[in-house]
Amino acid sequence: MSEAMTIEDYLAAGGLLTAPDNAPPRYRGELMRLMATFVDSELAGSAGFADSINHAPGVKERIAAARIVLEKTDHAERVLDIMGSFGADTARYAAHHPWAARLARDADIGAARLGGDMRLSVFHYPLQGWVDAVTMNVLMGLAVGVQLEEFAKVSYAPLAEAFRFIAPRERRHAELGLEGLAKIAASENGRAEARAAVAYWRPRVAASFGGAGSARFATLQRFGLRHRPNEALLADWSAGLDEALGKLGL
Repeated sequence: MSEAMTIEDYLAAGGLLTAPDNAPPRYRGELMRLMATFVDSELAGSAGFADSINHAPGVKERIAAARIVLEKTDHAERVLDIMGSFGADTARYAAHHPWAARLARDADIGAARLGGDMRLSVFHYPLQGWVDAVTMNVLMGLAVGVQLEEFAKVSYAPLAEAFRFIAPRERRHAELGLEGLAKIAASENGRAEARAAVAYWRPRVAASFGGAGSARFATLQRFGLRHRPNEALLADWSAGLDEALGKLGL
């Protein structure tokens, strides 16, 4: 980095940071927000999906569900360790927190954050049975794939590296969900139940991308923490989801 170039200019030009020391205060704040959202969403998603293990119709499905729960918790720990290097009180995550807490099924909170953590709003809604859980896993799994493709390019190199490690595992979670959904969609009753679940979860997962024309996007882009706007990521997810559901007759 040139001595005449500020850190902000360096980041805006595509530069990378490798340690907390030179991170400007606003950059640190936005980076911590990004990490906290990911960690809290993984912990809440893992806790909410854990009960679904007992609803699985077979041993293979139980193993897949257990794997998803385990790996999502591991992903949270990996990013939490990076938060700790910035001075975050990581011990609070070891204390009791109601990660499995959910709102009423018919609640509608948009993209709001509730309950004292930074989980995405979609993780405030309860799962109802195996078909519902598998369907949500597919829709959110495809969304996570799109989001991680974006986050794997963040300007904080250790976090980008962590996301690049996490991405293929999350992609496998979505693949396991699609395998399960294909079995469900093989019957007429299963297709009807899955379609109802898609109708419920689609707008809630869509809200996780944030609103169009985000006022914060320009700041995040300048810091190298975002590269494509919310609406572009949402469009990619919608197209990929339509393709996946079309193949299953849903």
